[in-house]
Amino acid sequence: MTYTGSMLMVVAPSGAGKSSLVNALLKQDAGIGLSVSFTTRAPRPGEVNGREYNFLSEAEFLERKEAGDFLEWAKVHGNYYGTSKSWIESQMKNGRDVILEIDWQGARQVQAIIPEAIWIFILPPSIQALEDRLKHRAQDDEATIQKRVAAAKEELTHVAEANYLVINDDFETALAELNHVVLASRLRKNSQLARHQKLAQELGATNNQK
Repeated sequence: MTYTGSMLMVVAPSGAGKSSLVNALLKQDAGIGLSVSFTTRAPRPGEVNGREYNFLSEAEFLERKEAGDFLEWAKVHGNYYGTSKSWIESQMKNGRDVILEIDWQGARQVQAIIPEAIWIFILPPSIQALEDRLKHRAQDDEATIQKRVAAAKEELTHVAEANYLVINDDFETALAELNHVVLASRLRKNSQLARHQKLAQELGATNNQK
């Protein structure tokens, strides 16, 4: 099936500014919906069900997994996390673009199932800049920061798998580039033909994408 909306997967190491960029993009463009993951971990203070995560019991999660409702899923630190396939499909059928904040393993899983999903990697200008940002946040001790930097170096070895790279050196420039990727996704052949079916019929154009 061809959807009029696009799927955009945003991947980045901790400290690259992924969440800030995605939140700014969502404020600018009402045509984009953020996929809220499902998890079996307990809500943290201040978290709201359906906002940060959709919270499920392990039994409920496994039931959904067995029913094939997760586009991708993983078990991390004893808790399950998953992306709802049915919610994303409903949004894309209705012409809304969907953003997934996801790690590189999840992005790889999704692209294996949906090759047209767009993988955007947010990069820091340098590893040193990433480390400086983590220290400036003052949320972690030095040992934790070094673990995050080491994890970031591993994550960044997968940049070649992405479709687009946005380097977050200047925030406004990075946000503009992210907007350009969204616009380009809306102009792809299959999406345009699906949106403008009458014109496609007049032109004798066909769309064979499933």
